[in-house]
Amino acid sequence: MITIYHNSRCSKSREGVCFLENTKEDFQVVNYLENIPTKDELKELLRKLNISPIDLVRKKESIWISDYKNKNLSDDEIIQAMIDNPKLIERPIIVNGDKAVIARPTERINEIL
Repeated sequence: MITIYHNSRCSKSREGVCFLENTKEDFQVVNYLENIPTKDELKELLRKLNISPIDLVRKKESIWISDYKNKNLSDDEIIQAMIDNPKLIERPIIVNGDKAVIARPTERINEIL
């Protein structure tokens, strides 16, 4: 089953849902602002994305700039920052089995279908 980690306020995230609806594939939507991923879930997402924690952070978010930017953070501290402030998590994330992409641009979803 395909999963999209979704923020309904984000236009790119909404585009990702629309894209998946048009594929006619079964998928589930995870509103990660309400259902915050655990540390283990984030680590698994990072593994599937094949990126480091800092690459999943939305670095232009005000909370990142005010509280974390220019600090020498470990990977675990970055993951904890995303758990404490889930809007820092880049979106949308699409997962299909053991693969995942950050769907920016939306067409990147094709890479894992």
